[in-house]
Amino acid sequence: MYKLAGELSQKNAREVAAAGNAAIAQGQSDFDFSSLVQIDSSAVATMIEWQRQAAQYKKILQFHAVPASLISLIQLYGLSDQFHITPAERH
Repeated sequence: MYKLAGELSQKNAREVAAAGNAAIAQGQSDFDFSSLVQIDSSAVATMIEWQRQAAQYKKILQFHAVPASLISLIQLYGLSDQFHITPAERH
């Protein structure tokens, strides 16, 4: 499982996307968002990029512990059917 940590925002989206693409190329198909502390709408674009990369390898990505705020954005953009998402657990 590829575990994201820290931040996924406009400031670092390109680097995070590239790292995720490399993980996909190495066989990863599960992405864990549980350690992200800051996220913005750039995450949606990054996830779309990862989906494109995964399609080249005929892989289906699974996104785990996705924050509710990101799920809301995905729904707002009408992309819910594009991703396999497991929401973050509420405490």
